[in-house]
Amino acid sequence: MDDFLKCIGAVNDETRVRILKFLIIHGKSCVCELENSLEMIQSRLSRHLKILKEGGFLDVERIGSYAYYYLAPRAPMHKTILDEINNLNIRINEKQSVCAS
Repeated sequence: MDDFLKCIGAVNDETRVRILKFLIIHGKSCVCELENSLEMIQSRLSRHLKILKEGGFLDVERIGSYAYYYLAPRAPMHKTILDEINNLNIRINEKQSVCAS
């Protein structure tokens, strides 16, 4: 039950849905790319990424001082939700690569 509630809670926010849609479109992305592309400050973005990770949607790969987030749905429920988000008509910015990765 706890995993279900974390999953539902993770997508009960427009910003987090936009982050997921961005990752669906652009794939694995560095935090600095997400910050610039989504026009968010790092502390706010990090909070949302943590919730999405705890909700079972994301995983992170650390390379040097950079953190790259990517979709890693833990259960069929996550995949279904991601499919629904992919079908939403949401305008998503192009990926802005600004870090020296």
